[in-house]
Amino acid sequence: MTRLLRNAALSALSLAIISGCSATASNSDTSTVTNQSASVMVPFAMPPQAEQTLTLNQIMANPDWMGLLAKNAYWSDDSQSVYFSRQEHQSPIADVYHQEINQAQASIIQLNQLHLADQKHGVFNTDKTQKAYLYKGNIFVKQLDSGEVKQFTRQNTSIDEVKFLISGDIAYMQGNSVFKLHLKSGMTEQLADIQMAKAPKGVKDPESYIAKQQHRLIAYVALQHDKSKTRAEYAEELAAKDPTFAAKTWYLGDSEKVNEMSLSADGRYLVVALSDKNYSWRADHDIMPNYLGKDGYVDAVPARARVAEDSYPGERLVLLDLAEHVKKDITIEGLTGFDEDVLASVKAENAKAQGNSYKSKPEPRLLQLMQDWGWNQSAIRWHDTENKLLVMMEAVDNKDRWIASVDLENGKLTTEHRLHDDAWINYTFNQFGWVTGTDKFYYLSEESGFSQLYLKSNGKTTALTNGEYVVDQVTLSPDASHLYYRANKDHPGTYNVYRVDVATGKTEQLTQWTGTLDYELSPDGQSLLLTASTAINPNELYVQAIGGELKQLTQYTSKAFSNYAWQAPQVVKVPSSHGAKDIYARVYLPQGYDASNADKYPAVIFNHGAGYLQNAHNGFSGYFREFMFHNLLTQQGYVVMDMDYRGSKGYGRDWRTAVYRNMGHPEVEDLKDGVNWMAKNTHVDAAKVGTYGGSYGGFLTFMALFNEPELFQAGAALRPVTDWAHYNAPYTSNILNTPDVDPIAYERSSPIEHAQGLEKPLLIMSGVLDDNVFFQDSVRLVQRLIELEKPMFETAIYPVEPHGFRQPSSWLDEYRRIYKLFEQELK
Repeated sequence: MTRLLRNAALSALSLAIISGCSATASNSDTSTVTNQSASVMVPFAMPPQAEQTLTLNQIMANPDWMGLLAKNAYWSDDSQSVYFSRQEHQSPIADVYHQEINQAQASIIQLNQLHLADQKHGVFNTDKTQKAYLYKGNIFVKQLDSGEVKQFTRQNTSIDEVKFLISGDIAYMQGNSVFKLHLKSGMTEQLADIQMAKAPKGVKDPESYIAKQQHRLIAYVALQHDKSKTRAEYAEELAAKDPTFAAKTWYLGDSEKVNEMSLSADGRYLVVALSDKNYSWRADHDIMPNYLGKDGYVDAVPARARVAEDSYPGERLVLLDLAEHVKKDITIEGLTGFDEDVLASVKAENAKAQGNSYKSKPEPRLLQLMQDWGWNQSAIRWHDTENKLLVMMEAVDNKDRWIASVDLENGKLTTEHRLHDDAWINYTFNQFGWVTGTDKFYYLSEESGFSQLYLKSNGKTTALTNGEYVVDQVTLSPDASHLYYRANKDHPGTYNVYRVDVATGKTEQLTQWTGTLDYELSPDGQSLLLTASTAINPNELYVQAIGGELKQLTQYTSKAFSNYAWQAPQVVKVPSSHGAKDIYARVYLPQGYDASNADKYPAVIFNHGAGYLQNAHNGFSGYFREFMFHNLLTQQGYVVMDMDYRGSKGYGRDWRTAVYRNMGHPEVEDLKDGVNWMAKNTHVDAAKVGTYGGSYGGFLTFMALFNEPELFQAGAALRPVTDWAHYNAPYTSNILNTPDVDPIAYERSSPIEHAQGLEKPLLIMSGVLDDNVFFQDSVRLVQRLIELEKPMFETAIYPVEPHGFRQPSSWLDEYRRIYKLFEQELK
């Protein structure tokens, strides 16, 4: 592997940055090959012929050359225009733009007008005449008919949340306090002052013998006590009867901290989520060193805790009646299975491996509010007009999710829906909420094996969608008649927008897009704002009236990018030889592909990151550099495959949980099927295949090279996980439980435990400032390989880079090394 140390120039690549390219392509020619394992004919479009070869300098340059794309788009309040942001080249600040849907050009909003612009996040009052929003932590209210905006607070202490009450006034949260803003008078009233401290001791009568004797014998002491008691009683009576006084302070003890608060629509009830105040995401004994600190010294950067040491205590809910000043602890006994030993079989297996036995017993489980990683809603959902409350709870052991109603009189939970999974409950697909003006509520659930939409009314549950596809991004229409959603019904890699009639259950497809998209329903419920892409076209904005034609709103992709003859990857189905379903994959063919050539092609398999992520879709990949790199590889004679191995998103529950307690093994089986498929269908030499990937993709590179040494001839692992016990708890404990409970799963799934199997060239590349996958991960594996006397690996470090690289020079250096590795080992 010493060839990796040579400083020879990359013979096949020019180092000049292409400022603009023109190319011609013909996609009309097709080549048909036989998929021997499936006995069907797979048609391939011939790759386009680029007039100018790609270079790594171009690909890894600042992505602005691709175009200053519109991001974070949202509707104006009147549904007649949109807002979005764009970021100029090398600028650390994004500009906000405004564009009418009937105009071709957008205008930048000046800094002194940003507070007046329609805000993405805000709340409407009951009759939709006003909108309240926060701008830079202060409260603004807009009159929707006139457009007049009034600022109600101007302070440096940020306000956290704002909502309209049934009365028409505004409630907001600030720190651990809740306030009510009376819009007519402008008065601010404190509804709740929560102190995480013990209640101060009042004036008490003497209790001990000595104290009683003191009061009996010393008149002065008794007199002072009586005066203090009288003053305290007077102050309490005055506070109760004087309407100008603020509400009494709540003292909730000094052992916990407030995680979240939510106020009922009438302002009477407040739900508070509490947890142990001593818990922290940080590992206080550890740091991440920054060797290039601004003062010339090593900076000690705080580091997160590892799953092996993270012990989250869970949360508990408290209900505060602000009118009666009564506190109720919300008990969990009403949750079905709240005390089940759901890890009994796992604990028994691990105990047996250690020569012990395990006896299961019921015990209350640790719970918390649902922590969905993608939603922007709360797990606490108050009814819009009545004092009715739903909460979504999850078990800290990751095996259960509940939707429960709350008995406000008694502080008890009643299970409305329980979703149990022997593997783990998904950290997406958890949207739920009330259907406005009714007692119905909707929710997403994977109980069928796929995320589907359900409606519950009067104790009866109805499936509004059903099938082997994934539903997400649920939106209730303004008139509460329809639920809008996104789904991949026609193909796992193609997403469109649908709506279902809440009353009849009738479903209607609203868009006809071939690719991927996100959508936002306009405030008037009449149009969709789409952020959509295809395989070779990055996201642009589109507007479509419900039942109308699609209209493109923006065109910000640069001519240099859009005019280039990019090869669109073809999504294929790779049959599994391991009992799984077909594996969806992107395939890129070499320019001038000819299956009759005497020499077979070398190939590369790219492993996407995150594990639970979808990349073999028909839209523009979030891995845009890799997309361009794969085009470059095809110009250099490679076949490239990008697989949605088991564990990937978009294919349902069973595909997601196939890696439970066994990370890196089912996925490598899928990679093996991918190599065999390419050998049979794309004229690939199975003895000339390499692999690479970052983060989870780097982990898979390790697992493939360590456990299947003949599968790949070389591999590059970028920002890779080497030991899951060192990764974070929220992600890892889902899939592997925790190391103290399930050491078998960690030893089975951590590359460092399999490093002795390395036989082929390996390149390890890590950012020193990676606070996601620590640089220490690579350091520990390198030392392990050294001690195993493995000579076939090399390392590259990037001193200023976090998990996602930022500097074009770092990207360029990284991919030069990857390309060089493949050129040396696969050709």
